[in-house]
Amino acid sequence: MTADKYLQSWQERFELAEAMQPLIGKLYRNQGVEVLIYGRPLLNASTIDITKAHRLVKKYEGSKLRLRESFPFIEALSRLNVKHARVDIGKMAVSYWRNHGDASEIEAYMAEQLAPAVDKVLAPRDVVLYGFGRIGRLLARLLIERTGVSNTMRLRAIVVRGGREGDLEKRASLLRRDSIHGPFNGSIEVDAENNALIANGTYIQVIYANSPDQVDYTAHGIDNALVVDNTGIWSDEEGLGQHLQSKGVAKVLLTAPAKGEIKNVVFGVNDDQVLEDDRIISAASCTTNAITPVLKSVYDKFGINSGHVETVHSYTNDQNLIDNYHKADRRGRSAPLNMVITSTGAAKAVAKAFPELKGKLTGNAIRVPTPNVSMAIMNLNLGQQTTREEMNEYLRWVALHSDLQNQVDYTTSTELVSTDLVGSRFAGIIDSEATIVEEDRTVLYVWYDNEFGYSCQVVQVMQKMLGVNALSLP
Repeated sequence: MTADKYLQSWQERFELAEAMQPLIGKLYRNQGVEVLIYGRPLLNASTIDITKAHRLVKKYEGSKLRLRESFPFIEALSRLNVKHARVDIGKMAVSYWRNHGDASEIEAYMAEQLAPAVDKVLAPRDVVLYGFGRIGRLLARLLIERTGVSNTMRLRAIVVRGGREGDLEKRASLLRRDSIHGPFNGSIEVDAENNALIANGTYIQVIYANSPDQVDYTAHGIDNALVVDNTGIWSDEEGLGQHLQSKGVAKVLLTAPAKGEIKNVVFGVNDDQVLEDDRIISAASCTTNAITPVLKSVYDKFGINSGHVETVHSYTNDQNLIDNYHKADRRGRSAPLNMVITSTGAAKAVAKAFPELKGKLTGNAIRVPTPNVSMAIMNLNLGQQTTREEMNEYLRWVALHSDLQNQVDYTTSTELVSTDLVGSRFAGIIDSEATIVEEDRTVLYVWYDNEFGYSCQVVQVMQKMLGVNALSLP
């Protein structure tokens, strides 16, 4: 290929990506349809991001997906009355072109594949974020990016302590800028007179309260709402139950492990346990969400007799910047300067979501001087012998085609490092190049964005609790 042809090819791809953008936007805003390429969402993606998502298909299929091959599928989708669905155009296009020689049957093929989502109706529900720290602000970003007439979860308010002069502007600034996840994708206005933020057209009431039972949400036009508690202050039924005493609250979701009989839900693994009459649910921890889908997958195929999970975890706000008093062992030492051995309950927590592994796992953690993205190293004794090739091929299938494809990602990169995974929407990413297998023993390395990936899992639990889950197709 000559130099001019490389440029011409790039121009063609760029123009097709530009043509996709308005179609992708309208599909979501008007129909609640999220378009993906092999698990990578294209909503609000740049032309470069769309092009790169197509190139990534080669990692899974051995050859890249061309934009001219996928564009007709997006056009066909825009003509169908599909609603409230996550449609992986990449997988549909690859499957179609393997079995068809021309484009004449694309529309009929799409209509058949997407029939379950035609004219699907979901009523919107109100959401309140109680607390506005790291997870709270990321959840706000995820909810706001879904703004549109077809949005099924509407962020109506955030509840925080304080109310001091300048507080509202500070909250807005923290939402606008993030040292790890970058700037907010849009505009944020402050309505000081009414104590509100307006983000990409979403009107968010800011409510100041010192206790969960002090708020009358109906006074702000909020009713039958899901309150997402991000504070970490309360973790049992008595504490979280205070939210239910406030007018306008229907259900409560905790973004941390819960105590007692509260269900700890890892979406994709045990979300079938979420019942309509459940009023308080926990979304477990970031580490539990990262490792449980992978552990379940391995157990289902190879069995697990025992194992140890070591978490190499970025430091958190609970630690000190410089050496100072802390009630926990070692955590008082400076987080940016030290590796800190500490405990984790994630290994035991796995059993709450996947009881088959009860008593089979131990776990520990090392906090390291990075601000985000962690890794779980899983040393497992399997129920049968296997090979590295068989293990990796199976985990690749899990990431591509299993019921856990939205939770588990898979990489073959030999150059991947932690910062490459900031913003990953998967619960865990299997580093296949690091996989070790020796007869009936395996060591698996699973990366995870302990902030953003976890927040994406929380959003799916929210949808499940409110009964507004989008169908994933195909």
